[in-house]
Amino acid sequence: MSTSQSGIFALGTASHAYLEFDARRPGATRELATAVASLREPRTTMGGVNLVAGFRPELWRELVPDDAPAGIEGFNRDIVGPDGYTMPATQHDAVLWLSGSAYDVVFDMAREAIAALDAVASVAEETSSWPYRHDRDLTGFIDGTENPDLIDGPELVVIPEDSAGAGGTILLLQKWCHESSAWESLQVARQEQVIGRTKDESVELDDKPPESHVARTDQDRFGKIFRRNMPYGTVTDHGTMFVGFSADQRPLREMLESMVGLTDGGVRDALTLYTRALTGAYYFIPSTQSLRRCSGD
Repeated sequence: MSTSQSGIFALGTASHAYLEFDARRPGATRELATAVASLREPRTTMGGVNLVAGFRPELWRELVPDDAPAGIEGFNRDIVGPDGYTMPATQHDAVLWLSGSAYDVVFDMAREAIAALDAVASVAEETSSWPYRHDRDLTGFIDGTENPDLIDGPELVVIPEDSAGAGGTILLLQKWCHESSAWESLQVARQEQVIGRTKDESVELDDKPPESHVARTDQDRFGKIFRRNMPYGTVTDHGTMFVGFSADQRPLREMLESMVGLTDGGVRDALTLYTRALTGAYYFIPSTQSLRRCSGD
């Protein structure tokens, strides 16, 4: 039986680091995959650090074609709405997501991982994250209200047995910058209309506008995903790391298209008036068994 990487569902971790890598040369992709796979659990969980490792879909398909889900591809093109609002494509070759109870152990393990990969890959993007008011994002709203629980989550977002990529999942990773001054100038009632939920209790509004964030990303319409979003940044430059998992790329892609207004007559997600995507990448997160095979063990 194929099992998913355990860090995906390791809730409650307070510190996170996201490292995206590019191979140093075209011929180094196999060496990169082998080196990344060698960092797998349990070795990297010593000291209380969880590790999730993934690869650009085309790279994984090239190396392990029988373990690549059909149709999955990288975030290779910007998504541009009718009014020009753009979600940029910043696809890289591999990703490591480290999480733990404290940032010191995450920091040390991230440095060790970067050093272990240095001969074959360079760090293209690095972000650190931390929790805010237990379960809220930096808009002040509760994040992940519709997340499936840990019983249903794996069944919904992990690729089932007898399918290519069994035990794996697809990750959408985006870094979103918040325009905090503009957002905080809004009255709470207006913020609730933008989100589509109440701020204190996260109750979905009966009269939510069609451009609200909840309406534009309705999981009853697009399909369930499992999110591990976290705040990132400093006092003057901050936002949200969107970390979304799905067994099928379609819900993730269609949600983004809905947000920029490529559907429903050009209705754009109102939250994008106050947030801006800085990065965008898809990664295939193989099963633990596939990682072991890739490492040569």
